[in-house]
Amino acid sequence: MKPLEGKTAVVTGAAQGIGRAICLRLAEDGANIAGVDVAQDVLEETGAMVREKGVQFLGLQADVSRFDQMREAVAKVAQTFESIDIMVNNAGITRDNFLIRMSEEEWDRVLAINLKGVFNGIKAVARTMTKQRSGRIVNIASVVGMTGNVGQANYSASKAGVIGLTKTAAKELAKRNVTVNAVAPGFIVTPMTDHLSEEAREAALSSIPVGCFGQSEDVAAVVAFLARTDAAYVTGEVIRVDGGMAM
Repeated sequence: MKPLEGKTAVVTGAAQGIGRAICLRLAEDGANIAGVDVAQDVLEETGAMVREKGVQFLGLQADVSRFDQMREAVAKVAQTFESIDIMVNNAGITRDNFLIRMSEEEWDRVLAINLKGVFNGIKAVARTMTKQRSGRIVNIASVVGMTGNVGQANYSASKAGVIGLTKTAAKELAKRNVTVNAVAPGFIVTPMTDHLSEEAREAALSSIPVGCFGQSEDVAAVVAFLARTDAAYVTGEVIRVDGGMAM
């Protein structure tokens, strides 16, 4: 029997990159997947790949920064599947700029998606998980939420907020057998990092002890562990997947 067979996982930002890798890994472990994203056409590509693993896929178009949309999406998941066992809050964006040049829109939008989106995701599933007295919530943070990064005041602040939110939610939900953890990737090869200049890539590589960028599958593997019963005694943790960058 697969470790997540019969379970249902909701994954935000599921259309590509780390989100798609998480969907595929959880599907390999037997979980049915509900993928949430604003990009419906690309989301269907993820759905086709998930179904090839022999599990069900439900694609849901929603903006994670809107609680009404997240609540509606989670309600559809509950109607389709018997339970909601795993919530992976992965959706995120960047709007990089130096602090002195950063616009309010660049600040507000990143915080709305990256931090409020995680709050909305947790809140949307918390009642169901506490009622069934079981659940795994995994939030995708970032090492820059721990170290900071030039040109990413908004992104760093949002991910630092995710870490604080994770620890608070873990304390509030623990008595109902719901664990809440965060995974903090370093430099991972994704569409979001494709825009880096060669100079920025070289600078990033020089800061990583293992000497290479990570892959989306590296992050997905840690998420899969935290989603299993094996991780029942792990909560409030932040696990770095960064090749030693933030040691």
